[in-house]
Amino acid sequence: MKLKGLRWWVVTLIALATIINYIDRQSLSVLWPAIVEDLFPDQSALERKQIYANISVVFVFAYAFGQAIFGKIFDWVGTRIGFVLSIGVWSLATIAHAFAQGVLSFSIFRAILGVAEAGNWPGATKGNAEWFPVKERALAQGIFNSGAAIGGIVSIPLIAFLTVYFSWQMVFVIVGLVGFLWLIPWLVLVKAPPAMHAWITDEEREYILTGQKRVLTPEKATLPEEDDYNPSTAELLSRKESWGVIIASAAIDPIWWLFVFWIPIYLNEVYGMDVQSIGIYGWVPYVGAMLGAWFGGLLAQNRLKAGWTADKTRKLTITLGCFIMLPSLLAMADPGEPVIAVLIMAVILFGFQTAIGNVQTLPSDLFSKRAVGTLAGFSGMAAKLGAVGLTSLVPFLTADGNYTPAFVIGASLAITAVAAVWILIPSIEPLKKPE
Repeated sequence: MKLKGLRWWVVTLIALATIINYIDRQSLSVLWPAIVEDLFPDQSALERKQIYANISVVFVFAYAFGQAIFGKIFDWVGTRIGFVLSIGVWSLATIAHAFAQGVLSFSIFRAILGVAEAGNWPGATKGNAEWFPVKERALAQGIFNSGAAIGGIVSIPLIAFLTVYFSWQMVFVIVGLVGFLWLIPWLVLVKAPPAMHAWITDEEREYILTGQKRVLTPEKATLPEEDDYNPSTAELLSRKESWGVIIASAAIDPIWWLFVFWIPIYLNEVYGMDVQSIGIYGWVPYVGAMLGAWFGGLLAQNRLKAGWTADKTRKLTITLGCFIMLPSLLAMADPGEPVIAVLIMAVILFGFQTAIGNVQTLPSDLFSKRAVGTLAGFSGMAAKLGAVGLTSLVPFLTADGNYTPAFVIGASLAITAVAAVWILIPSIEPLKKPE
């Protein structure tokens, strides 16, 4: 049996895994107003927000180290088994949330969830490098990233709807079971890499593998993958280009997490919304994120097909996305009505996703497939540590209900991300071994 366009089936499955990933992680923030009434009825509003922030910080810390751990795991065991381990464990952890009784148990289950969910991102980056030629990688990354946005769109109203019929404990069980269903098509479809897959057509195999040969300089011939520069971890971390990727990731990613963690809490605190009302408004920002993921991928693909270099294309798209975020983050200081607030958030997340897909392709632009997972893991870990820092500060920054300081910090982080790419990565192209 031959399946045409197999690579698009693979990236669709990875995007679906990302949707499930976001439904699972968003469950806590959407259900939090109901959970605190059940488990923390005597705590003040500020104490409840601090408890939520502490549990969220545990999640992001675990997520950060999970990125580095799973980056190595995917390089060792491959994309197929790596995803089985990642989504299997995170689905079990989600179900375990139903049995949480307080801060400690929630923190333990969130830590396990964080480590396992982290595998989705280096796994997707590695899958992208395996299944797509260079010129299609930004689009593939955009499709995959749109899964995060669609997960945000779907999860908030879905979870709010489920609370009408089920307890918060049962909601965790239901969403956790969905991950196990995903494993079935994944194990059936992704039997091997494209070079050895029995279902791939000869034309698609040739198209993928030929498009993965990497040009070191315009005047030199392409080199096959096995001859590419494959540095050790220490050598990889000694390159300033690697640190450009790591710092850009650490700067830009906290902007996303600011909204992922705090949209429901923000709407509850600033506009007095309950779980059902949050379900009506809270999904809107993720529509912007979905459109931005597609736009960033299509823009990059269009420019590469037009003959632009990867260097020019990536830097343009990343810079454009960050400059879309800047005025929108500052506008959140006084958004007015809740409809205006969520629409501004949609613009911010549009800019974020325009940029982030191209930031996440940088490891595969700079290194061979055998080192992509490692750099993606380290940059992902740095991104989540940055998110830990901002998440930890939010309760203090917003103690009086004013979220403006958090949004101003977000704007400064967008500038930092652009500067890291332009200064530390002089030219986005395959790196050569130092002489």
